[in-house]
Amino acid sequence: MYLKRHLRHKDGKTHIHYSICESLRISSDRVIQRRILHLGELNTSQTESWQRTIEVLHEDGHSQQMRLFADQAGQVPAQSDVAEVKLSTLELRSPRRFGDCWVGCRLWEELGLRAFWQEVLRDETGDVPWHKVLEVLVVNRLLAPRSELFVHEKWFGQTAMEVLLDTEVNVAAKDRLYRCLDRLVAHKETLEKHLAQRWKDLFAASYEVLLYDLTSSYFEGVVEEVPKAKRGHSRDHRPDCKQVIIALIVTTEGLPLSYEIFDGNRADSTTLEHMLEAVEKKYGHAKRVWVFDRGIVSEENLQKLRARGMQYLVGTPRSQLRAYEQQLLSGNWQKTSGQVEVQFVAQDDEVYVLCRSAQRQAKERAMRRRWLRHLIGDLRSLQKRVRAGKLKKPELIQRQLGRFQERHRQAWPWLKLELKESDLEWDWDRDKFAQRQRSEGAYLLRAFWKEADPAQLWQTYMQLSEAEAAFRTLKSEVKVRPIWHRTAGRVEAHMMVAFLGYCLWVCLKKKAERAAPSLTPWQIIDQLGRILLVEVWFELKDGRRLCLPRITQPEPAQRALLEQLNWKLPEQPPPRVYAKDVSSAETGSTTA
Repeated sequence: MYLKRHLRHKDGKTHIHYSICESLRISSDRVIQRRILHLGELNTSQTESWQRTIEVLHEDGHSQQMRLFADQAGQVPAQSDVAEVKLSTLELRSPRRFGDCWVGCRLWEELGLRAFWQEVLRDETGDVPWHKVLEVLVVNRLLAPRSELFVHEKWFGQTAMEVLLDTEVNVAAKDRLYRCLDRLVAHKETLEKHLAQRWKDLFAASYEVLLYDLTSSYFEGVVEEVPKAKRGHSRDHRPDCKQVIIALIVTTEGLPLSYEIFDGNRADSTTLEHMLEAVEKKYGHAKRVWVFDRGIVSEENLQKLRARGMQYLVGTPRSQLRAYEQQLLSGNWQKTSGQVEVQFVAQDDEVYVLCRSAQRQAKERAMRRRWLRHLIGDLRSLQKRVRAGKLKKPELIQRQLGRFQERHRQAWPWLKLELKESDLEWDWDRDKFAQRQRSEGAYLLRAFWKEADPAQLWQTYMQLSEAEAAFRTLKSEVKVRPIWHRTAGRVEAHMMVAFLGYCLWVCLKKKAERAAPSLTPWQIIDQLGRILLVEVWFELKDGRRLCLPRITQPEPAQRALLEQLNWKLPEQPPPRVYAKDVSSAETGSTTA
């Protein structure tokens, strides 16, 4: 490898820049030069400022500004502040992830979270500002979500967070990461108000229609000191573990507004009143339209909403479709966008909307056929064993049928079984089967809303998928599950850190929708994560060592992405000169 000097003449001016290159022999008679690292440009206006940016650290502790480059090619001026470099001593050290961490920090700042936490935690004293510790935790939750111990032992040392935060390595000390969690929960309400304003400023968010849904997150371990950790209906298919219920409120654009944590065994329908009171306390009693799924529906809940003067749009249980079979067969269907048909069903003070989706119908038909195929396969296998005399005792056959009933809960109600002495026969309940066929792809929506267009009601209800997408991101990208903490306060703080990580994800998603609609947040993070921060080391003629921290030059795809997002990488960190050779671990805090 070698240091290469580049000259470029443009508009009557000479531009000088330097790069680190290497020679690669690709055949016996061909050698190519490949640029490894771009060190920057030196033109007439920049030369003096560049020459004066070298900070020399002497053994006695004092620092001094010295020159690195000469003004022109030729002899170096005989001045005491000139540093002469031995090019043959070039070394590259300490490559660290920079681009994705820079994205996380930039999103954190754009949401105003750096200034917010710096203000609310200003009275919390510590060797390192607590808002920087929290920023480390949240950026990790966005990029590589793992435990605080993983952040301390592995992740932080592989990243340039120390440089981006302009802090020391002890910002990621293990005990400091855990103690930071103890300072967060008290500011939850203030944080949600701040985010609501930022969503409005950045993306013109509207809070007239709010989506409400619930999910669960399970614990690993006994968790005896967390009162809310209970066993209940597990959406994560982990009934063996204790869990908590997470309620989330998002806008129709998927922007998170608020969240709450409930006992793991609490029924969905009992959480609504608490969330309504929490939202009214934070954002006032403005008239809003609430959209939620059928699991939260109860007559008591709907009556409370009407008594408060609130409007709602909810899905109803599938069993209520039986009362509208005649409308499913006929009726005044109105075609909406896509393959959806809707029609009003007359009621008293509410509006019922019957919806039928061809796409959903095809999906449910395929699901029904799969259920039947698996059930028939098991029944035929059991029938063959009974007829062959391998299974004679009726109690053993009944036990096997019980297993089938548990395994095939969806298709079992359509089945009619007859167990004979040495045979097993079955038939189908034609009425129930036909009723299931008629209801496939159909929804019954119930609304207390002045909106008179059934197509608009359907489209609004379909936006509930934004809340479902939020939970998928929380679980798959931000990894809110499983929970390893053992105290109630840190469990609550873990949820807040995950919520903040999701806020960064949504912010990046919305920015990508405007500038690069074809890209997902994961693709942006993956591309920019390939930009590294490395240390270029030289030995000086007088025996000292020169360190040039440098951000690697973006590849064409990364440059195009930055241009689309209208982002510009930060300036190169200033170089440093050391009185003696030191390891990168010792100089990590001084290269920022």
